[in-house]
Amino acid sequence: MSRPDDSVLIRRYLAGDGRAFDQLMAAHEGRVFAVCLRILRNREEALDATQETFITVLRKAGSFEGRSAFSTWLYRVAVNTCYTMLRKKGRRPTTSLPEAHDPPDLSATDRIRSAELRPMLEEALATLPEEFGPAVLLSDLEGLPLQSVAEILEIPLGTVKSRVFRGRKLLAEHLGNLMTASGYPKEDKHE
Repeated sequence: MSRPDDSVLIRRYLAGDGRAFDQLMAAHEGRVFAVCLRILRNREEALDATQETFITVLRKAGSFEGRSAFSTWLYRVAVNTCYTMLRKKGRRPTTSLPEAHDPPDLSATDRIRSAELRPMLEEALATLPEEFGPAVLLSDLEGLPLQSVAEILEIPLGTVKSRVFRGRKLLAEHLGNLMTASGYPKEDKHE
């Protein structure tokens, strides 16, 4: 049995069907948690942010106008929630996540190589300025189309393209071209 469309579930929830919201939450909580975890880099804070995101959506569901996909609106709420939490704490994420808590990289074909590079990538992501981080995160790590990233971040598509390009460039500089043309990590010449 397939799940109803998000817009149908929102209408049902607004009409008083609490189970419809449960279905929305079940369908999206994993990806919302993954976004929160990548931004906050702390499992407990990401769980709190995920919960706060859904509480906000629950309270403000009536303001969802349907001009974009529900998931786009939901991600916008999640990203804003995370950055509000970071501002309240007066910090940016700086420590690497334990690998066991990181969401799986579903696009990785070589899990061993992916696991070896993950700590360096996490460190590099933590160095990105706040204006580039969310665009790179949503585009490259969550695999969202640039137009969706623009809607989530509420910025023009051209700005998203620029931020993703500049963020990738900063990541490449930080990582120091760890990959060779063959796609395998460079050998450390100091060994």
